[in-house]
Amino acid sequence: MNDDLVALGARIDRTNELLQRMLAEVAKTPSTHAIFVDAGYLYAAAGRLVAGTEDRRAFDLDAEGLIEALIDKARTIFADSRLLRVYWYDGARRRIHTAEQQSIAELPDVKVRLGNLNANNQQKGVDSLIRSDLESLARHRAISDAALIGGDEDLVSAVEAAQGYGARVHLWGVEAPEGRNQAEPLLWEVDSQRTLELDFFKPYVSRRTAVPHEPSSAARPSREEVRFVGAQIAAKWLAARGREALVDLLPGHPYLPGSVDQDLLVEAEGMLQYSLRGQPDLRRALRDGFWEHLQAQY
Repeated sequence: MNDDLVALGARIDRTNELLQRMLAEVAKTPSTHAIFVDAGYLYAAAGRLVAGTEDRRAFDLDAEGLIEALIDKARTIFADSRLLRVYWYDGARRRIHTAEQQSIAELPDVKVRLGNLNANNQQKGVDSLIRSDLESLARHRAISDAALIGGDEDLVSAVEAAQGYGARVHLWGVEAPEGRNQAEPLLWEVDSQRTLELDFFKPYVSRRTAVPHEPSSAARPSREEVRFVGAQIAAKWLAARGREALVDLLPGHPYLPGSVDQDLLVEAEGMLQYSLRGQPDLRRALRDGFWEHLQAQY
């Protein structure tokens, strides 16, 4: 009898030791989050909020700047977590990237996934892509948290699938001028809800007018010219804010907080007398110049 108790105690000790090892490994594994964007919802809701229209042809959306602002927002919410990537879901004829979608696909840490567009310009297959990615990433423990930007009730199954594997799903919405722009069943199903308001989107959405943003005769600057302007602005930024602000900024490399990025864009356009909206290669050159100067001073 005593031998049985001793053997049982030894098995319990081994089990406890294994559990402690597992917990230690889990503690060492960093949390990971991803951002899932239903672009159809985002364009329609942000366009209505800022420009008063859901028609994409009537306004410009700075997708690159907005994506960086979303990454920055997630960094503050999931403070002890690392970003896996941003998934950008949109529709396209025969699933062939438009020029805008191609420029988004070229951004770092962004994966563009395309559904189809029918004859009425309605997205088809996007919800199933979101469900597939959410479920797969959760099943393989690739993410612990998902920030989902969308509003369709069809996304409920995607949320349930991810939650079934232990991931937490956080629904982010665009402020609605009136009523709601997200289905109630979706709001009920998620782990948390957050509304991004008008001020968040205003820097990235502008209504198109008949007057072009820049004179047609304006010469397009080279990447090196834009990079140099980025370095100049960085020098002024550092002189005004000091090294303490630089220390706070460096951990976010290569991303800039939304407010800093927008100020950089506006000042650069003033110095160049040229619009950088919709030109991702020049925007990247501007940020590269800004970062290179700051990193050289650290």
